[in-house]
Amino acid sequence: MLIAAAVCPHPPLLVPESSGGQPGPIVPAAASELRRLRAACRDAVAVLLGAAPGLLVVTGGAPHTTEYPADAGGSLTSFGVPFTVGAGSALPLSLTIGKWLLAEAGAGIPLAVWWGIASAAAPGECLSLGEKLAALAPRVALLALGDGPGRRARGVPGAADPGADRYDGLVTAALAAADPGALAALDPGQDEKLLVAGRAVWQVLAGAASAAPGGAFAAGLRYAAAPFEVSYYVATWVRAH
Repeated sequence: MLIAAAVCPHPPLLVPESSGGQPGPIVPAAASELRRLRAACRDAVAVLLGAAPGLLVVTGGAPHTTEYPADAGGSLTSFGVPFTVGAGSALPLSLTIGKWLLAEAGAGIPLAVWWGIASAAAPGECLSLGEKLAALAPRVALLALGDGPGRRARGVPGAADPGADRYDGLVTAALAAADPGALAALDPGQDEKLLVAGRAVWQVLAGAASAAPGGAFAAGLRYAAAPFEVSYYVATWVRAH
């Protein structure tokens, strides 16, 4: 049963090596925003682990929907970042960032399983997988790694994007209310149009949360912004007792 979830983005810039060990880009405002984002992710993971799960499920976008070995490694060298975690480079970007986030959290990491979710996976497939993952143990925590609309980064920086703004509104409202139904209703037809990388992963979360018998989740929306022209959300859901 799902007892807690954390939603985080997976940009390579989360890892300090992406900026030469500095807190962020040279521009002071960007550095401050990056610190906020990193802190929100760190706090969300702490809340997730603080729920004392027996099993941690880490999910993120991947070329295909598949489970990765627990000892699989990842690398950011293809993004020009001198960072590796574990052995090899089998993990996709999302799960590589997940490994980094958990390593940053330190001791107390429970047994974990690692699932890559195809970005084009149909909602029904995602919901079904979420239900199955939630049933793996009596106390399951889910770390869902995904980015929101990235179309702004392909256009004029800082330009208004009503489509991306509407999508942001849907996702942030769903995360702030711990509303799995709203996440389940996200339109996969918007993925390519808005360059959304997280829809399938959030729908896995929706399936896992919907499978929990009785009771609601206490939600905390910890971050929602597009500081580098890509929308990032950080949120926590903890099962209310």
